[in-house]
Amino acid sequence: MASERLQVVYRHLSGACPKLNLIQAEKNNLNSYQDGFRYTLHNPLLNYEQRRFYEENGYIVIPRLIEDSILDECCQRFVDYCDGVIPRGMTTLMKDISLAKKGAKGVYLYNKIQDILFDDVFEKYFLHPQLLDYVSCFTGPNIKGMHSMLINKPPDSGALTSRHPLHQDLYYFPFRPADRIVAAWTAMEPVTTSNGCLVVLPGTHMGELLQHDYPNWEGGVNKAYHGIRGCDDYETVPLPMDKGDTVFFHPLLIHGSGANITSGFRKAISCHYSTSDSYFIDVRGTVQDKIAKEIEEMSAAKGYSLTIQEVWQYRSRPVKGFA
Repeated sequence: MASERLQVVYRHLSGACPKLNLIQAEKNNLNSYQDGFRYTLHNPLLNYEQRRFYEENGYIVIPRLIEDSILDECCQRFVDYCDGVIPRGMTTLMKDISLAKKGAKGVYLYNKIQDILFDDVFEKYFLHPQLLDYVSCFTGPNIKGMHSMLINKPPDSGALTSRHPLHQDLYYFPFRPADRIVAAWTAMEPVTTSNGCLVVLPGTHMGELLQHDYPNWEGGVNKAYHGIRGCDDYETVPLPMDKGDTVFFHPLLIHGSGANITSGFRKAISCHYSTSDSYFIDVRGTVQDKIAKEIEEMSAAKGYSLTIQEVWQYRSRPVKGFA
């Protein structure tokens, strides 16, 4: 079934994004790696079928990995930040542009909080022992937390700005190797197609990093929500999840999320982890040049003159093994 689904995706990707045809070549090259595994490491936590699924699709969902008590505590922490109960400090709170125009406040306004890896409450998730055990299946035993965030989807204003365009997370990262980076994304409440679940293009982790830009969407798009143009009409696979379910995915996997058309919220907490042996690269003059400048401008707006590499260095933290 997985190979059949991949063939369908490949056919869909043969039009506006021709570079994605390299995925098939990469798939054929998997056998050049030991035991046919490139994207996962030997670890008894994942069985053979689970490893093969991730190798072919670029993601895997582990049900009920995180307990409700931690997620509820993290949810309340987010509310406290939104309401100004806790000083923002080094965190970054981001607003939904269309909701801001309508005068929304608190959790009805903010769609994301970033740079929370050092927060005393949020770190209960980021340092969760079972979570890191799974992370090590992709990064190895020595792990750094790189990008920490809680993503909130308030009820959409009607402008559909709660959507997130199809993108690759590696586009934002000036560190490598890509195959030793993994995202952990945990549903903090039931996530459905109605409230904006993740959608993925299975197998696209075998391709290359593509050009991103702001999509030409009516109503605008939120800050730093870049996407791959020309891919909006591709057939995606939705990932509905229950509270505590966690999806792990490769940073080249093309994914996005839909609008929240319900009257409730859709919250998730996420972190990108890498091997502690990761290294920084120069992204000037590459497809990452535009987002690098935007990240540096956002840093400067907060009073810090930092390169994109320095931004990610300050955001990161050793979380397991040796730094």
